[in-house]
Amino acid sequence: MATDYDAPRKTDEEMSEDSLEELKSRRNDKNSGKVDEDEVEAAESFELPGADLSHEELTVRVLPRQADEFTCASCFLVKSRSQLAETKNGQPYCVDCV
Repeated sequence: MATDYDAPRKTDEEMSEDSLEELKSRRNDKNSGKVDEDEVEAAESFELPGADLSHEELTVRVLPRQADEFTCASCFLVKSRSQLAETKNGQPYCVDCV
């Protein structure tokens, strides 16, 4: 809530009167805290586990291996050479897997 520091200050008596009036108005306006949302529209945006996605198509562009990359033999993620921890039996391992 923003505060106007330049506004004249109220006395304690005026503040208590204002707060009582505010409470009464809030009590009368019970639906003010509710959010209007279309349930059907909200349900369409959710993706359920196990949903049939056979009609969906993905387009993925595969890039060739870069000179400064390697594939970890443990987690099988493509990592930068700066994350190479060691090589065991000719297989590279990243710092996260060692």
